[in-house]
Parts: sequence; structure tokens; C-alpha cells
Amino acid sequence: MKSVYKLSLVALAVIGLSACNQEQKTTTEGTTGTELTTPAQKEAYSVGASIGKYMAGHIKEQEELGMPVDRTLIVEGFSDGLGENAKIPEEEMQKLLKELDQRLAEKRKVHSAEMAKKNAEEGKKYLAENAKKAGVKTTASGLQYEVITEGKGGKPAAEDTVVVHYRGTLIDGTEFDSSYKRNEPATFPLNRVIPGWTEGVQLMNVGSKFRFVIPSNLAYGERDTGSIPADSTLIFEVELKSIEKAKQPKAEKKAAKK
Repeated sequence: MKSVYKLSLVALAVIGLSACNQEQKTTTEGTTGTELTTPAQKEAYSVGASIGKYMAGHIKEQEELGMPVDRTLIVEGFSDGLGENAKIPEEEMQKLLKELDQRLAEKRKVHSAEMAKKNAEEGKKYLAENAKKAGVKTTASGLQYEVITEGKGGKPAAEDTVVVHYRGTLIDGTEFDSSYKRNEPATFPLNRVIPGWTEGVQLMNVGSKFRFVIPSNLAYGERDTGSIPADSTLIFEVELKSIEKAKQPKAEKKAAKK
């Protein structure tokens, strides 16, 4: 039995997007695509389209990292592979793709370090400018907050569970999360979130709406979460809807009665 050749994600990305680009080019030139009328046709098309869509980001990343791709040869190799007529032996292809993945990993590491440094510098500058604005207060930790609406309810402790509506953005305005878009407030123990939230929400009365600017060391630090790049300063608009007080241990309750 012939061994199964497993392409790396990078190779799949290259193939998937290149095939899509080739299809788009052909359509532009006036050739109509296959009309999808039967379930079998739609299933087959969906396999190819889903791979191309899912893997498109990988080839884009490769090009952004300065590693150009010869799309014509990719399409040729894809066609030869389907026809089991590849010009390069299987073992050599495995070696080549492994080396490609290693080069990409090295490029990603360098790029990530450069972006983290850039984010840290831009965040520091943003915090310095924001601190000068009227109504903005800075705590000892470096957390900045501004009262948009002052509520009249109680304030939570770190151990309490809070119900909040919020919107989170990077300093360039890119939104990475929003409970408003989900049409449902978030509920969580206040001591199980990023330090900037734990500190900041304790300053709020129920019914309040604050704007927080959170330095990276009080957010996700050097971690890159995908939607939030490493060393990013974050901006949150937060509404405190309600508080669920933490249950006191029985020993503490007895002491309190005495």
C-alpha cells in the first residue's frame, strides 16, 4: 500500500488559496464555472471551497513575512499531485515542506518580537497623552479610568461575581470583544479576570459606566491571544449592571456575629 503524503498546513494554505485565485482569474477571463446542481457536485465543491477559505490566511501570512510564492507552480504541483504524477519524490517533498515550516516559524518569532516592541512603545505614548485629558484619573498601578456615568449602587469586592456590559478595543480602535454585540451581559468572578479589570471594576458603583485604559502589564502582557497582540494597551467601556456578593465561610460568619 502506498504511504499517505501529509501536507503541512502551510502547503495546504498555499494550494487552497492559489486554487481559489486561479478560479477567480479564470472567471474574470470569461469562462463560466461548473453549475452545481446535484448534492454530489455541491459536496465536492464544498470540500475544495472550505479548504481554500480556511487556509487562506496562511499564505497571506507567508507573503506578509516576506516569503513570496510562485502561484503558477503551486497550481501545477496541485494538479500533478491529484494525477499522482508529481515531479519530486515524496520523501524530498516532505523534507522541503518541513524546512518551509521551520523558516516560517523563525520569521514569525522575529515578527512577533518586532510587533510586541512596537505595541509597547505605542501603548506607553497613548497612556501618557490620555493621562492629560480632563476627567481621566490614573491609579498607583498605572490603570487609567474615566467616569462616563456615575451609578448609585454598591461597589463590588474582588471576590464578588459581577454582571457587566462592555466593549473592548485596541488603541487604534480595533474592536476585539463586545457583550453588546452578543446582546447579553457577561457574568464572572471579579478576581478571575485580568488585573486591570479586577482593580478597575471595584471602583465602580452599580449603574456606573467607566472607560478604562489598561496598560499591557495589567492586561495580557507578552501573550498574543490572536485578537489581542502581545504587549497591547487595551481600552474598555464597562457598565456595571449588578453584583452577586461572595458567600462568606461559616467561620467568618460566626466571628462577624460576635
